[in-house]
Amino acid sequence: MDRSTDRPFAAPGTRWALALTLAFTPPAMAATLAELQEAGSIRVAVANEVPYGYLDEDGEGRGAGPEVARHVLEELGIDQIEWVVTAFGELIPGLEEGRFDMAAAEMAIRPARCERVLFSAPNTSYGEGLLVRASNPLEIGGYADFAERDDIRVAVLDGATQIDIMEALGVPDTQVVRIAKNEAAIDTLLEGDAEAYAGTGLTVSQLDDSSSEVEVVQNFEDPKVDGQLVRSWGAFTFPPEAQALRDAFTEELLDYRNTRTWQDTLETHGFTQDDILNAFRFDTDWLCGRQ
Repeated sequence: MDRSTDRPFAAPGTRWALALTLAFTPPAMAATLAELQEAGSIRVAVANEVPYGYLDEDGEGRGAGPEVARHVLEELGIDQIEWVVTAFGELIPGLEEGRFDMAAAEMAIRPARCERVLFSAPNTSYGEGLLVRASNPLEIGGYADFAERDDIRVAVLDGATQIDIMEALGVPDTQVVRIAKNEAAIDTLLEGDAEAYAGTGLTVSQLDDSSSEVEVVQNFEDPKVDGQLVRSWGAFTFPPEAQALRDAFTEELLDYRNTRTWQDTLETHGFTQDDILNAFRFDTDWLCGRQ
């Protein structure tokens, strides 16, 4: 298979992503809630990841984050959204520097991140997964294998939670290959730069669907850190000074989570019933404070 065309996983809005990320935008302060409501518009960032947050061919935000955000923002009287695409690792710096007003990338709530930005209530919950070459020739079964073996390397998205998981499991940094975007994972495996790719279960499944030369690890063993199974809770993120916006957004989000429409949106993007139920399990304060 020609790998140059073996990338339907990449969000349709990739062309928009390139244009937006190449354009120089001087630093700007994030607007207040009152200013956003008066203007009726807001800048919302995504990392162009299917199914979490990406742009379609028309440059419109799609995925679990953007589609829920669109409804909540309309309830707040903000109807116009300027979608901004950036690398996942630039989401937090971009919020801190005022390059956008919020992010709808379903970023996992982690204590270290909570020290830098504000999170809404959880919108999603998702588990982990592992992508390998077809037939899994090296018989890789789970994340712990990279700590127990020195003949395999794992690719991870730069800035993603999987970096912390690998560190907690004792995987040497020399066996962790960082990539700039998820759609580079397939080439990374096929070109021999890593033997597996670690990501969320949904991301790995999307990649698996895009190429017959790779596959999801079957009977994947969920990683455990300090005896606890690893699961992530994704939420909307805001600049550290945007508490009024975060609080108003969260209030509307909590109401919306109790509707069938919210559930249908998540199911459309591949979230299971278990994922949806888990979204209610913890609140942001607990997730930000857990050790």
